[in-house]
Amino acid sequence: MTKAPGSLQELRRRMYRKAKSETTHRFWGLFVHITKIETLDEAYRIAKGNGGAPGIDGQTFQDIESGGLAAFLAAVREELVTGRYKPMPNRRVEIPKGNGKVRTLQIPCIRDRVVQGALKLILEAVFEADFCPNSYGFRPKRSPHRALAEVRRSVMRRMSTVIDVDLSRYFDTIRHSALLDKIAKRIQDPQVLHLVKQIIQSDISSCACCDDVLSSNHETTHHYGFGGDCPRIAG
Repeated sequence: MTKAPGSLQELRRRMYRKAKSETTHRFWGLFVHITKIETLDEAYRIAKGNGGAPGIDGQTFQDIESGGLAAFLAAVREELVTGRYKPMPNRRVEIPKGNGKVRTLQIPCIRDRVVQGALKLILEAVFEADFCPNSYGFRPKRSPHRALAEVRRSVMRRMSTVIDVDLSRYFDTIRHSALLDKIAKRIQDPQVLHLVKQIIQSDISSCACCDDVLSSNHETTHHYGFGGDCPRIAG
């Protein structure tokens, strides 16, 4: 799992062991841990370390720290615990691809990256326990190099059949209800499920009226901080 400081890391270890030993256990009372300043501070540190461009509000890490990081994190926590938190629309950046097509990146603002990161820090401990050991995509402490090493070991065991599958426009077409149902099999905290729903639907509210994003010449890439170690721009 992603390394976290002190008591947060110990909490994640306990959750991981519980999830690993009880494969049908549903976790509750997680929202309070997501909204702790310690968790939000660690999520901010990770987001800053990843870098990435500002979101739709134009706010940078320097802007936040100039105004006071403690005040920024306290404001984020206040919005979460009072139920007033609402993700901002993502900033869209178009990157040309081959054949005249365009990849549209959706970039959350730093405030939303911190919330997503805090959510990931807690939920990751549960779902890492459920993943297959040979799954390497966007997982902590895993890399393409480790995946290649596993391929080499498989070849040496005379396993030579390769199946290559690419899910086209996966994040554009995944049914949110199905995703939330999967999460609910492990999480029974309604505040956490509501927060996940807010995050995965934030891009819809920001671009539902934009026909160009839905055209055949566009491919949208969504960056959710809780979804794994996404590229730098996810932050």
